[in-house]
Amino acid sequence: MSEDLGSYKKLFPISIEPKFDLTSIGIEDIRKEVQSLNGIENKTGFFIVKTANQWIEEAKNRPTPKMLFSQFWYEGEICILFADTNLGKSILAVQIGNSISRAENITGFNLETPKQSILYFDFELSDKQFQNRYSKEYTENYVFDDNFLRIEINPDLDLPENQNFDDYLINSIEQSITQTGSKTLIIDNITYLKSDNEKAKEALPLMKKLKELKNRYSLSILILAHTPKRDLSKPITRNDLQGSKMLMNFCDSSFTIGESQQDKQIRYLKQIKQRNCEQVFDAENICVCQINKEHNFLQFEFLQFGNESEHLRQRTDKDKDNQTEDILRLKGEGKALREIGKELGISHQTVKRILDKQSNV
Repeated sequence: MSEDLGSYKKLFPISIEPKFDLTSIGIEDIRKEVQSLNGIENKTGFFIVKTANQWIEEAKNRPTPKMLFSQFWYEGEICILFADTNLGKSILAVQIGNSISRAENITGFNLETPKQSILYFDFELSDKQFQNRYSKEYTENYVFDDNFLRIEINPDLDLPENQNFDDYLINSIEQSITQTGSKTLIIDNITYLKSDNEKAKEALPLMKKLKELKNRYSLSILILAHTPKRDLSKPITRNDLQGSKMLMNFCDSSFTIGESQQDKQIRYLKQIKQRNCEQVFDAENICVCQINKEHNFLQFEFLQFGNESEHLRQRTDKDKDNQTEDILRLKGEGKALREIGKELGISHQTVKRILDKQSNV
């Protein structure tokens, strides 16, 4: 009994005086007494210990997350939208932000939240470039709702002494949140928040800080990110995101934009990670869209659902020969398998298999 009691007291340390002699009762009596202590959290170092039923009961009092952009992005999530350059990440992100700020869903997609303000941190375009996208040749400008707040870096601001760029940027994001009261953020794009997000040691502190902001202010955050060079004949996976391992571990959801090899004007959306729902938009049920400018608003237009395989590039014998030549050249330059794979957009296992095959020829 004394050994069991000691173990239980370590697991459930009680910060108040017991109402009875612990040595005279059983372990089940202690468990019931601990569970009956309303408002007292049982903390063990890094952890908070409660019964599964307690967790569920407390969760019942919190609102159910609503869709911000169909099953791709829910309230309370850090979501990463990634794609290659010039595929329309910013176009879609502004369209999503505009939808949320007006409480008007994008045709073909669901929105469940009421009208609200949104902070769009634009680290990509100048104000004139932004105007060009949302006007008719710089005239007849599209009128956004005042809930849509666009933010860019002040080029004339000097960095305070004893503070680095990354920390000052995160602090400024927090100030924008507290000043506006906005709960929904879009960050375009992640490369401006850290100098090298492709390295895990850089990605980890970044995602931790964003997650802290999310939890502190109950935020929904959409982060845009790039993909390195990839093999367009293969389906898009989580490994195609720069800094994929650490970024994917710390985000709640993620989706991507792919370019159709059938038509350069066609794009498709695919879920990569999700926690609040099942994977709806997988490789066999992608959302096929086209980018179109309806008068003065550049946007994604939903066309149909499709299969990702139909939009991937078909590999030819010439492609395979060129790839083998590139691998042999890079190997001759002394590069490691992972370095070769990263540069060519393929896995290091594929590099090894091709090299092994060539050594047997």
